[in-house]
Amino acid sequence: MQVLIILLITVLIVTWILISPILTKQRHKRIKNLPFPPLWNAIITNNLPIYPRLSPSERRRLQGHIQVFLKSKQFIGCQGFQVTEEIKVIVAAIACLLLLNERGKYFPRLRSILIYPTTYFVNETIAASDYVVEEKRTARLGESWTNDQLVLSWEQVEQDTHNWQDGHNVVLHEFAHQLDQEDGKAQGVPILKSNSDYQVWAEVMTAAYQQLCHDVERDKKTVINSYGATNPAEFFAVATETFFEKPQQLFKKHQNLYELLQRYYQVEPMKWL
Repeated sequence: MQVLIILLITVLIVTWILISPILTKQRHKRIKNLPFPPLWNAIITNNLPIYPRLSPSERRRLQGHIQVFLKSKQFIGCQGFQVTEEIKVIVAAIACLLLLNERGKYFPRLRSILIYPTTYFVNETIAASDYVVEEKRTARLGESWTNDQLVLSWEQVEQDTHNWQDGHNVVLHEFAHQLDQEDGKAQGVPILKSNSDYQVWAEVMTAAYQQLCHDVERDKKTVINSYGATNPAEFFAVATETFFEKPQQLFKKHQNLYELLQRYYQVEPMKWL
């Protein structure tokens, strides 16, 4: 009897594993087909400068992704900050630009988005030597965790939306980290369509990353923000910011990198500017 119960449970688990993606896809399709609220459309038009320049198809896809995103993610205000509907829609609209390649997933590891009113501080432990560790208080504008949370400074989000094309965007940056962390690791390599894509990704990304490190060491002016030279994970996030906000400059200086990101994100941001 016990064996039969175990067998039945196993069958149910396997069945659920098989049908769960199908049910999720159907649920997402239903949400996408809901009428897009006019208020949301007005909020995005007023706060996302490139939105009016998207093609009708891109706009419809973005709207559908926003609706699924907002149904599946929890927003939490920190330090007494009140997260309004407008704030949620703006964050969702920028984040969902990264999903226009129709990957079919909505940052699956992410559950909660924490919003601070302004710059926030965290205690950071740093190894000063083999035997000494130091704790210091560090100011941050955003961060992405590999478990289930992402943190943003609303003041920085507002600044970024008002200064599109300066190459800085905390929402694009942190959600690019979410793409990178989808497999549980942060190495500057998101999940790609085929195994053959990884070799091309490694070649192009490594060359561009090394070039940035070289230029930063020599105090050369760079299109990609120097913070990208921190490590490959930060380079991918910063390159994503540059791709969406300064596409023409990125294409001119790093054509191979631009074309790689264009194939991955399946959009052409030069048409939006």
